[in-house]
Amino acid sequence: MSDDSFLPPEDQETKRRLPELQSARPTLRGRQPLLPHEGAGSVHEEQTAELGKSGSLRAGIFGVNDGLVSNVALIMGFAGADQPKSVILLAGISGLLAGAFSMGAGEYISMKVQREVLERMLHLEAHELHGDPEGERDELAALYRAKGLSADLADRVAAELSRDPAVALDTHAREELGIDPQEGLGNPWAAAISSFLTFCVGALVPLIPFFFVAGARGTAISASLTAMALLVVGALTARLTGRSVFVSSARQLAVGASAAAVTFLVGTLIGVSVG
Repeated sequence: MSDDSFLPPEDQETKRRLPELQSARPTLRGRQPLLPHEGAGSVHEEQTAELGKSGSLRAGIFGVNDGLVSNVALIMGFAGADQPKSVILLAGISGLLAGAFSMGAGEYISMKVQREVLERMLHLEAHELHGDPEGERDELAALYRAKGLSADLADRVAAELSRDPAVALDTHAREELGIDPQEGLGNPWAAAISSFLTFCVGALVPLIPFFFVAGARGTAISASLTAMALLVVGALTARLTGRSVFVSSARQLAVGASAAAVTFLVGTLIGVSVG
């Protein structure tokens, strides 16, 4: 790159750490967005791509899944220990509220940090475009040459795109930093609210039967409702990714069933030892 003496100290430090920031971006939000995948599916490719970019949708899908798995595991642990209905309800409601607030807060913080990192990177790029437009134009041309354009064409494309400062910033953000300035920053509040509400929905499913019945019957109904919900979540995930509905649903069910079985067994062992 060109001389950075025109940059203030904080921007020079950001530029020095740019490779580190770019490599950290995929892990800032914990999980990756659901992206289009080659395969069968009724959702149009462009629609699927837009859905995959949505942080609130991603948070919602994983919120439902986490609510289902975590709360059914908690409830099955108490059910395995042969606890009364009132104790199971207390545990389930506590797990619902604790998990929902934890998911919402965690999603907000992680996406807020990611947004601040991306905004900082965009700020640095804007400063560089203002302070050294020729150097940034040469840098853009070099990127296009690396992609296979001839030197003459790369220079002409870079020069044309650099005429408008807004277009230049958008192009550098996409080509150099891998950032979509329009839609790629994410909305922390939307993701947090989506995660909170969908976790509550997922965590409520295994809890519902215990408002009406208790004992082995309540446990069986809870497990059945949760299994059906996990299959539905798996099918929805497959609809977005284009993967096999059967595979996605079976995987979702296997994970949830395994967690519930382990905690039920642990609860049973603890209940026997205490008794």
